[in-house]
Order: sequence, then C-alpha cells, then structure tokens
Amino acid sequence: MEDPCQFPGLADSDVMVDEEKTASAEARKEEDLLQPLLRLRRRQLLGDGPDSELQQPSSSPGMVVEATNTETTIKEKPLPRLNLHSAFWILASIATTYYAEFFKNVKEMILQENWWFMLGSFLLMISLSVAFYCILYLEWYRGIKDYDARYPALIPVTTASFIVAAVCFNISLWPVWSFVTPLVLFVQFMGVVMLVSLLG
Repeated sequence: MEDPCQFPGLADSDVMVDEEKTASAEARKEEDLLQPLLRLRRRQLLGDGPDSELQQPSSSPGMVVEATNTETTIKEKPLPRLNLHSAFWILASIATTYYAEFFKNVKEMILQENWWFMLGSFLLMISLSVAFYCILYLEWYRGIKDYDARYPALIPVTTASFIVAAVCFNISLWPVWSFVTPLVLFVQFMGVVMLVSLLG
C-alpha cells in the first residue's frame, strides 16, 4: 500500500473530490427538499391544485387563468349569450303564453281596471326602466361595468319594486289561473329575464 504522504498532490485532490461530492450531495438534498415547496407555490399561482378554489376566489366559470413565469394574469372568456338554459326558459315562456292565453287574460284585466294589476304594472315599469337604464345607458353608452358599486341604490330599488309587482300580479290574476298563477308568472319572468340577458 502506498503512503499518501509520498504523493502530497494526490492526497489533496482526493480530499477535494470528496468535498465536491459531499457538497453536491448536500445541494441535491436541499434541492430535493425545495422541490415540493416549489411545486406547491406553482400550484398556488396557477390554481391547478386540489384546493385551488380556496386559493383563487376571484376566478369564476367565465374566466381563464393564464400564467407566465413571473406573474399570473386573468383573462375573461366570453360566455355564449344563447345557451341551452336560456333557450329552454324562452321557449317555455312562449309555450306558457300560448297555452294559458296570457295576453287575452291580461287584456281582460286591463279592461276591468283591476287596481292590483295596475299597481303591479306600474311597479314592473319602474323595475324594468331601472334595469334598462343600467344595461343600455350605464353599461353600453357610458361604459360603466360596475354600476352596482357606483350607484348602490339601483339594485335594491329594482328588486323591491319587482317583488311587490309580482305579489300584485299574483293577487290580480289568481281568479284566472288559481293555484297555477305563481307557476305561470314565474315561467314568464324567467323567459323575460333570459330574453333581456341576451342584450347584455
């Protein structure tokens, strides 16, 4: 066996190789320990982990998350205006209008000058005028997308006037359709809502 003291340069190089191996092994261990943390961070940024819904409350079904190396950006993907759900309610409203003779009965209520029906019509006009003001003027003309934040009284006024109008219509049309009246009016309401949603 050779004495390492005879070849001093050889002994130093062996020590250096051993130190490099040890240092690279420690670096690999640190890297192995950091990998799960980096994957977790990537999941949090991209939102593709099992609990991504908890970490990204701002994303909705109509939004697509696009990730880059340094930042995450959110792009809105437009939803189709006419889908199966809205088509169903519009067609159900048309069928209900036809089979329940909706316009004939409404015309009779107008001719009878039913006060419940007149009050409901007035409140419905208030509700619809505020809704069209929001959609047509604020959103389309002025370009204000968050009108409910800028004008917080609009939504409660519209909702309250519509609920009272629905009660008035149920009272006035109860003699015509009896217990089916709420169902007929609900189908008509959903048809109108889906038709208006095609606008904005």
